[in-house]
Amino acid sequence: MFSQQRSLRRNFLIKLIAVTAVLALLFSYVLYAYISYSVDRELKHSMVKQARYLFSTYDDVAEVLSTRKDLLQETLHLQVRIDSLPQSDYRSIYFKTFKRDKHYYLEAYFPYEFAMQRYLVLTADITQQKQVEKQVIQAIVFITLLEMVAVIIYAFFLSGMLVAPVRVISRKLAQINERELSPLALEEMPEEFVPLGKAINQLIARIESFLRYKKELFVGTAHELKTPLAVIKTKNQVTLMKRKRSEEDMVEALRQTVRSVDDMNRIIGAILEFGRAEGAQFTAPETIDVAEYLQTICSEFTLLARQENKELRCRILLKDLTLNIPVLLLRQILQNLLQNALRFTPKGGRVTLYAYRKEDRLHIRIRDEGPGIDESEDLFAPFKRMEGSPGAGLGLFLVRSAADALGAEVTLRNRADGRGAVATLILPLFK
Repeated sequence: MFSQQRSLRRNFLIKLIAVTAVLALLFSYVLYAYISYSVDRELKHSMVKQARYLFSTYDDVAEVLSTRKDLLQETLHLQVRIDSLPQSDYRSIYFKTFKRDKHYYLEAYFPYEFAMQRYLVLTADITQQKQVEKQVIQAIVFITLLEMVAVIIYAFFLSGMLVAPVRVISRKLAQINERELSPLALEEMPEEFVPLGKAINQLIARIESFLRYKKELFVGTAHELKTPLAVIKTKNQVTLMKRKRSEEDMVEALRQTVRSVDDMNRIIGAILEFGRAEGAQFTAPETIDVAEYLQTICSEFTLLARQENKELRCRILLKDLTLNIPVLLLRQILQNLLQNALRFTPKGGRVTLYAYRKEDRLHIRIRDEGPGIDESEDLFAPFKRMEGSPGAGLGLFLVRSAADALGAEVTLRNRADGRGAVATLILPLFK
């Protein structure tokens, strides 16, 4: 584990240094190019102004050069001449740079007499500017090297700061087992790692809840199956112990066996349904129109409610809301909650489904008119059955598991008016 962390730190340093070096070189090149371009542009602009000055001041520049060339060059700080370029095709101003005797020069050619292909040529000594450019690039390189050294030092300490909480998290996660699922201490982490720590703690809490419910499921399954088996065994033993076993006793024993087998099949069927629900967690999510999907669910259960002489009302206060979600999980939640609400609502009663959006969450509430619940009990635990429930007690357990898989919250409370219970599903819209 520690070798992996050292490797992580080394890779981080290498990548950071490489990126810094590339950015520093790129920045230096751009800065040097900009300075060089600016200096060159100013020189050319100055020579153009001086050429325009000559053309505007003197009617015949060639005559002035023949009589006062030295004075003119001393005034302009330029070498000025009229040159003929018989092989040239240029018809506009152009510049060229050359080096002679360790000096750099910039020459500007201005058309003077097109017919004779004569040009006014201005030559400036730009050695000093080139030396300044050289000093600038040396300063840039020196500053860049200092920056790289500073970045390397900072990266070394930064990598240590980053690896330290990673090391703590890695050690903590490596020590986690199903017997000891303790959350990470967020106060020991840098501020930047607190969101990651919270996410890991939420995951640990979900794993802890999952393992606890799984244990309860296994223990409950064994207990629930043991009861009908014990009934079968006891009934058959009693029948066999009777000295005079009538046909009626044998038939009653067989009937009791069949009833017990039916109970076991019901339990096994519920466990298989839970297994299918677990598998639904790995199905690909689909994008649905929430209002349209809920309306479809309501239409299906409205028919079931009418068959039982009950009423289902749906108030879907949503518009243009789409959600990317594993549809099977959402259906299992709504199906179990609606079935329970209809089961405990008496004939002539009403079940109401509300759906609305509140900030970044989708709220779905299902309100019934049944006898209410015992809020002191955990009805989401496996094999927890309300009085009068014919099921195996895994419906709400399935609801809780599916909600956890969706990152949703599900609650079951008595209504404030005492006329039934209300189940609430809260789904985050943005993850």
